[in-house]
Amino acid sequence: MNVDALYDQHMTCLVCKQPYSTKKIRSRFVRAIRHDTDFCSYYQPDDLNPLFYYVSICPHCGFAVTEEFSSYFPPSTLDAIQKNICQAWKGGIQYSGKRTFQEAVNTYKLGIYSATLKQEKHIVLAGLYMRLAWLYRTYNIHDQEERFMRLALQEYTTSYSKDDFVGTHMAEVRLLYLIGELHRRLNNTKEAILYFSKVTAKKNETIEKGIVRMAQERWQEIRDNQQTPQS
Repeated sequence: MNVDALYDQHMTCLVCKQPYSTKKIRSRFVRAIRHDTDFCSYYQPDDLNPLFYYVSICPHCGFAVTEEFSSYFPPSTLDAIQKNICQAWKGGIQYSGKRTFQEAVNTYKLGIYSATLKQEKHIVLAGLYMRLAWLYRTYNIHDQEERFMRLALQEYTTSYSKDDFVGTHMAEVRLLYLIGELHRRLNNTKEAILYFSKVTAKKNETIEKGIVRMAQERWQEIRDNQQTPQS
């Protein structure tokens, strides 16, 4: 019997409370073929990329959500969502089936808008920006990749300064590494070294030894590049 790579995950909308389904990829069909130093993964075939299905969209009211969203709505945010998203939602575009690259991009942008109106944690917004940057990178759209890396960096940095990542899946050393790596990719060498040094300073107090090693490797790459004569 042939098993479809996609299956329906049943959801209940946090805003309108109506049930709906959204596609996810069965784990046996997720085949990562390589990884970048900022944790971006590439998949074969490329249309079976879990990034395509990270954001779920309610077909009834248009509210977008990820598994990282909390169920709590700060005061007045529900009204803002209903006014700016739900009232404008015509329900014409459905995201409950198999998604194209452009449809996946659209879900991220609606997810970012929903998270902003809901006043989600900075770490949640950072994750949306970062994944959207990865999606653009996968398709070699470099200007948009850089744009969303910069936005991810801004949100990750704010999350670190406000400690709003505490209690989430994001460990401190991984967050510090990501900030350093984004700075490196955006050619902010001085800031990259600063954050990589923060990671290595925690090598004796973290179980994430692999992250410490990655930070040391990136730092060494920066040193090697600085010592290489420019032609």
